[in-house]
Amino acid sequence: MQNTVTNKLQNINDVINKVKVNEQNDSKDVKFNTKELALFDLDHTLLDVDSDYLWGEYIVKKGLVDEAQYRTANQRFYQQYIEGTLDAIEYNEFVAEFLTTLPLQRLFEIREDYINIEIMPHIRPKAIKAIKHHIDAGHDVVIISATNDFVVSEIAKRFGIEAANVLATPLEVKDNRYTGKLTDKPNFKEGKIYHLNKWLALKEQQGTRYSKTYGYSDSKNDLPLLEWADIPVAVTPDEVLHAHALAHRWAVEDWSI
Repeated sequence: MQNTVTNKLQNINDVINKVKVNEQNDSKDVKFNTKELALFDLDHTLLDVDSDYLWGEYIVKKGLVDEAQYRTANQRFYQQYIEGTLDAIEYNEFVAEFLTTLPLQRLFEIREDYINIEIMPHIRPKAIKAIKHHIDAGHDVVIISATNDFVVSEIAKRFGIEAANVLATPLEVKDNRYTGKLTDKPNFKEGKIYHLNKWLALKEQQGTRYSKTYGYSDSKNDLPLLEWADIPVAVTPDEVLHAHALAHRWAVEDWSI
C-alpha cells in the first residue's frame, strides 16, 4: 500500500517537473520585438488648448445644451482640474450625459465639425515635429489623455495615431448609444499608469517590449506618468510641474504657438 502511494506521488512530481520544464522552454522560445515608446499627453501638450473644455464650450455655442447651466458646470470642473481637485468620475459622467441624447451618427457629425473649428487651429507645430521624430526613429507613439475616448480618438487621427495607440477615459456604449457611464477608471493622474500597464500587458502578449520610454506633458496631474517614464519632458509646463522638472533636471520645452 505504501509503495503504491509512493509511486503515485512520484508520478505526480514527474508530471509537475515536466510542466515546469515545458514552461521554461516555452518562455525561451518567445522572441520579443524590443522597441522604444513615446507617450504624449493631449491637452496643452499636443494642443494649445484643452479639448475637453472646448467641447463643452462648442456644444453651448451650438445651442445643443442649456447655456447657463452647462457653461457654469463646465467652468467649475475646469477650475477644479487646474487646481488638481477634480473628481474625474463625476466630471466625465457630466460630459457623457449630453452624448446620451443623440444617436452615434449625429454625434460623429457634430464631433467632426468641432474638431475642424475648435481643434485644428490649435495643433502645435512642435508637437507634430516631436511625434514625427519618434515615428521616424521606429518608436511606438501613444496619445494618453484624461479626456474621454469619444473626443480623443478622433483628434488622435489628426496626428496619425490610430485608436489602438490611444489611451483615454473610456465611455460606455450599448446598443449604439452612449449610456453616460464609464467602463473603467478615468485615465487621470495615477489612472494613466493603470491604463498604460493594461496596454503594455497586451503589447507583451503580442510580442513587443519596450527598452526605453519617453513621456511628454504640461501638467502636474501627470507627475505619475512623467516619473514612470525613463525620459520625462515637461512641455510648456504649469508652475508646479515646471518647478518639479527643474528640481529633478528634467527637460523643459516650450511648444506654445
